[in-house]
Amino acid sequence: MSYSFDFSGLSQGYDELLDGLRITVELTIAANLIGVTFGFIVALLVMSKLKVVRIPAMLFVEFFRCTPAIIQIIWFFYCVPILFDVYLESITMGILALGLNLTAFNAEAYRAAIQSVPKEQHDAGIALGLSPLQRVLYVVLPHAVRSSVPVLITNGIGIFQQTALVAIVAIQDLMYQGKALATTTYRPIETFTLIAVIYFAISFPIAQLVQAIERRREVASR
Repeated sequence: MSYSFDFSGLSQGYDELLDGLRITVELTIAANLIGVTFGFIVALLVMSKLKVVRIPAMLFVEFFRCTPAIIQIIWFFYCVPILFDVYLESITMGILALGLNLTAFNAEAYRAAIQSVPKEQHDAGIALGLSPLQRVLYVVLPHAVRSSVPVLITNGIGIFQQTALVAIVAIQDLMYQGKALATTTYRPIETFTLIAVIYFAISFPIAQLVQAIERRREVASR
């Protein structure tokens, strides 16, 4: 191979890459807040006995789980303003698109966790005179959160990586800045290698944390 790697030219873009990383982290945190919060609510709606509530919730989940995230992002950016006359800042649209995508996946994680709540705990809540809302808040929610933490974190890592898709709609995240740097330096291999290393350096420790949590739960369950 005659190609010689040269990373020295990338130093001129470090500030822009850091700015892009900041936006990527902001997108990730905001999307996770939406996904973790509304994912539980959607899970409850999916499990509702009322069809008028359950069916729309199921359609919402299946739509976001069964269509590519990049299509969802493009749809939000170009279709929402046209169809609903709603104009928001680009980063806000990115947060909404990613947050709703994560909500759908987290809803399934919560649903599985809710279904694993022992019947005895439900019966104990009824015996204590708790209202349905109190049983959800004090019995179902704590158990569901504990059981679904590894999946929620894994989904959070996935959304961190999917933030790279917003570069296609000109949000100046890490990937957008990387593309700009590759264009100005004529060093796409080195640039995208560096970008990959940054994503890996952030994702890998969190993935290891998930494994540690799962191992601890296995030990505790023995």
